[in-house]
Amino acid sequence: MSDDRRAPLDATVAGTLAGDLGAAAALMRALDDESPGAREALRAIYPRGGGAFVVGVTGSPGVGKSTLVSALVAATRARGERVGVVAVDPSSPFSGGALLGDRVRMSRHATDAGVFIRSLATRGHQGGLSRATSATVAVLAVAGFPLIFVETVGAGQAELDVADAADVVVVVTAPGLGDEVQALKAGLLEIADLLVVNKGDREGADRTLADLTAMLALGARPAPPLFKTAAARDQGVGELAHALELLRARPAGERAARRRRQAARQVVAIAAERARDRIATGLAENPALAATVDAVAERTLDPWSAADQLAEVLK
Repeated sequence: MSDDRRAPLDATVAGTLAGDLGAAAALMRALDDESPGAREALRAIYPRGGGAFVVGVTGSPGVGKSTLVSALVAATRARGERVGVVAVDPSSPFSGGALLGDRVRMSRHATDAGVFIRSLATRGHQGGLSRATSATVAVLAVAGFPLIFVETVGAGQAELDVADAADVVVVVTAPGLGDEVQALKAGLLEIADLLVVNKGDREGADRTLADLTAMLALGARPAPPLFKTAAARDQGVGELAHALELLRARPAGERAARRRRQAARQVVAIAAERARDRIATGLAENPALAATVDAVAERTLDPWSAADQLAEVLK
């Protein structure tokens, strides 16, 4: 990187480390846009970004995740602690940017200097999180936010990668969304540290709680604590916030072991994603590789042998 490009980035890194939110916002934007030099800036701050407690909040669309996060932010601010929020929104079909729906729903915190909300677009990334989520969390941690909420886009069962970005995962459901218990069975319950039935003031909430309790009793793993909240009315939020603080106070060894498992999965996922990008580029630009795909389509070559050939060529 040229000195002309390095100087602004160095200033941005220095400002972020000093707690300058303008610099932190600029660095997050550069990372989200994959700007030249952004990865080098992330390398510079990454060793300093592991001190925050990261809470992932996931669940199907319509369960009130944003309202619940907003209520938890208010509870955090009531005890004087700064808090960051990474809200992963659907991508705009026109600009590719975030639709900012979560920022609108968290407008009660707009004038609070102790709250920083960053919206990210999924940009087609599967799993409910943006590619830039972990990087954004690292920037917020370095900039002085000891508690960070990561709210996923609301894609339902595909959101499992939130477990690799958070110290604790809160899975949210609500009554009146069809067979919400059945929807939770395939994956989300397995990553839940805390399980919440939100909109608990609605008809059917107690039935949902009873169904979940019965289902959890049949599981092979210890059941996560179950809470009923009505976040729009701040009901039950204090109990949930207290449970998060208890998990935050777990022994350092438990937290380190979880982060070790997460790091392994993240490295594998990033490597796989880069391999896919290289193969896609190779297929588009290399006629010989494209011919391999044609051979599979014509059934003169099996896809497993074709994958081996591609791996050899792209080493």
